[in-house]
Amino acid sequence: AGELAVADLERLGVAAHLSGHGDVATDALERLHHALLDRGDVDGAARWAVWLAIILFQQGQHARGGGWLSRAHRVVGEHDGDVAASGYLLVPVALQKLDGEHDAEAALAVFRQVAEVAARFDDPDLTTMGLLGQGQALVALGDVERGLPLLDEVMVTVTTSDVSPIMAGLAYCAVILACRDVFDLRRAQEWTEQLSRWCDDQEDLRPYRGQCLVHRSEILQLHGEWAAAMAEVDQACDHLAAGSRDPVMGMARYQQGELLRLRGEFGRAEDAYREAGAWGHTTQPGLALLWLATGRVEDAVTAVRDAVDDREGDRVRRARVLGAFVEVMLAVGESEAAAAATDELDTISDQLDSTYLRAVAREARGAVLGASGQPEAALPPLREAWRSWQSLDAPYEAARVRLRVARACRGLGDADTATSELRAARDVFRRLGAAPALTEVDELTAVTDATRPGGLTPREVEVLRLVATGATNREVAESLVISEKTVARHLSNMFQKLDVASRAAATAWAYEHDVV
Repeated sequence: AGELAVADLERLGVAAHLSGHGDVATDALERLHHALLDRGDVDGAARWAVWLAIILFQQGQHARGGGWLSRAHRVVGEHDGDVAASGYLLVPVALQKLDGEHDAEAALAVFRQVAEVAARFDDPDLTTMGLLGQGQALVALGDVERGLPLLDEVMVTVTTSDVSPIMAGLAYCAVILACRDVFDLRRAQEWTEQLSRWCDDQEDLRPYRGQCLVHRSEILQLHGEWAAAMAEVDQACDHLAAGSRDPVMGMARYQQGELLRLRGEFGRAEDAYREAGAWGHTTQPGLALLWLATGRVEDAVTAVRDAVDDREGDRVRRARVLGAFVEVMLAVGESEAAAAATDELDTISDQLDSTYLRAVAREARGAVLGASGQPEAALPPLREAWRSWQSLDAPYEAARVRLRVARACRGLGDADTATSELRAARDVFRRLGAAPALTEVDELTAVTDATRPGGLTPREVEVLRLVATGATNREVAESLVISEKTVARHLSNMFQKLDVASRAAATAWAYEHDVV
């Protein structure tokens, strides 16, 4: 009803933004900008014009946000002195070079200028922006050894310095995304837990909470807690739908699509991917893998090729689709393209020193070797991939590798090991509710059973091998740690399957069919 003091306008604007009252926030911050100009505070007026632009961009109001950036430039340009706001105005320039032009080298140089301005004015928010941008640019350049420690420093700054809550939320989300992009799951999980606590301490917080829920869903999915992961991402969608138009909704819908695809709910998954695309989020590689699973092979090939080509020159972004590219190419017999993508995955995983990406690369290598008729050579990289997934506590991915191991063992004639791998994979898929993967296990099990000599079970083969050496029922029982009655039952079943009437005939059959 009346005029508010500058400090109160600032409090009102920030509180309204953080509690999801977008119109109140922008109105208060616009009034704050004009009040600061009236007082001759050019620096403050320009800085809040930049923050207002950022808030409007978060709300999807890009034209208004651009207008306030232009206003900030004009205010600073008409002022003769050096002000901290000049550093804030460098941030959009650097982000355009990093995200729009994919010129990380140029972005790094501008973010260093941001840090220099921040140091001159001892501005905590600007200091955080400079560190964050340098870390992101170094990671984009593949220099994770220098980039990730800078991002860790950003988090330390956020938790120990007088950083504004708007900057804190932006920093949390940006650092987690950067860690996720380079597949540093340990850091991503650690900072996601920290962000969760930060959000939970502010019950009415609207921005940042949705993205936090999506990241929590991704971590739960990796660790095989699919029901909890779906609950988190559903909550994220509900939270985001109740507020202003937040582009994080695209990320949430894509995560929904991933979970639905893995559970075999293909129609709902495609709807989720489509909605993610409508919010400006990429639909790949999830949609391509969905099309492959539903028989739309040509669409899958086109989509995944376009996704890889679109990321030319960006190793980090390419790494996110190369694993799917290998899977699709092998499905259509393009082994050379799959092998070339696997070589690239190996190189990127070495550069990023990521356990996650190394597991993807090793699995891809094993799949390519297996598809090219080299099952023996495929087993070592597949075993290495399985160990990596196990170390990351990623049960679904580890079970997927077991399917590839089963195929390789079957190619080597080792039906027993193939059956054991399939059983272990089935247990995981059943617990997760991974319907498409269960179907694949059933198909492979049927093929493995069909290729086992005489249709014998693995235990019957073991009994036959011992009988063929002249062992008695008691000796067979002692060797296999089973009862003589069980041995007799196996022999009876075996005689019926092989259409023989004696141990001698069974032994002759065993040698004739290379079972011994």
